[in-house]
Amino acid sequence: MIAHRVIEANGIRVRIAEAGSGPVVLLCHGFPESWYSWRHQIRALAEAGYHAVAPDMRGYGGTDAPAAIDQYTMNHLVGDMIGVLDALGAKRAAIAGHDWGAPVAWNTALLRPDRIRGIVGLSVPFRPRGPIRPSTAMPQTATEHFYQLYFQTPGIAEAELEADPRHSLRTILLSGFGDDAAPDAIAMVPRDGGILTRMHPPADLPAWLTEADLDYFAAEFARTGFRGGLNWYRNIDRNWELSAPFAGALVQVPALFMAGDRDLVVRFPGMDKLIPNLGRFLPQLRGTVMLPGCSHWTQQERALEVNAAMLDFLKDLPA
Repeated sequence: MIAHRVIEANGIRVRIAEAGSGPVVLLCHGFPESWYSWRHQIRALAEAGYHAVAPDMRGYGGTDAPAAIDQYTMNHLVGDMIGVLDALGAKRAAIAGHDWGAPVAWNTALLRPDRIRGIVGLSVPFRPRGPIRPSTAMPQTATEHFYQLYFQTPGIAEAELEADPRHSLRTILLSGFGDDAAPDAIAMVPRDGGILTRMHPPADLPAWLTEADLDYFAAEFARTGFRGGLNWYRNIDRNWELSAPFAGALVQVPALFMAGDRDLVVRFPGMDKLIPNLGRFLPQLRGTVMLPGCSHWTQQERALEVNAAMLDFLKDLPA
């Protein structure tokens, strides 16, 4: 059984979903999701002898959502994860992250290798700090701009997504990050529309997402809104500024990267060069797994394969 409780971590209240006992495996979700994205892994990890812990991340679900945008930097998010480990009394843990949770996991491993036994990144690979502010490299034209630029101005994306949370989530989960867009149209948002404008989900739900699953996600966002999650995007340049002392640092713990070959993230500019060369930045990289036919929602779409790969990776980690 998956249990829930609220703990104090890094000065905020964090709701965690957990099951099992043994070595801790911390599971970090992305946007627009919740602990529920890891439901299949929590059970599999618990059955295999691990203590699986999936927080609602800062700004989501049952976790606090500070009002100020600058309370959502990567330093805050990494601090939250270390705070969760402290609250659990766990000196060391493995960590996994998907979507936005992947950079949190990568950076937790980068900054606190003393606390992290190994890291599994899903969908988003480790990306070393670049030479310029990230927003300046994001594509835009007179008629459209990259979705992360669309998210920057407070209130605009909130109004679109919160008008009908269930419709928004259904649309994003079914078509948002796994379609066959042309390379120059990947994740672009028309300036006279919104992020949902060009998404056309199928009429039927896929096998990996039930009506009950969608109901849970929708109820959470109907209650909390989308602002907390969107504020992560509004710190992208600030994160770049704060990471200056760690430019060139390598992730020095065992690592595994997994993604779907239909995930739009792996088709973002530069990913074709970054992913084959991850070993340059992850000296203990133990594999890159590309799942054929899988789009962005990796651990939900391919639960059995993700579970098997995670368990195989975890069994050989140092204590």
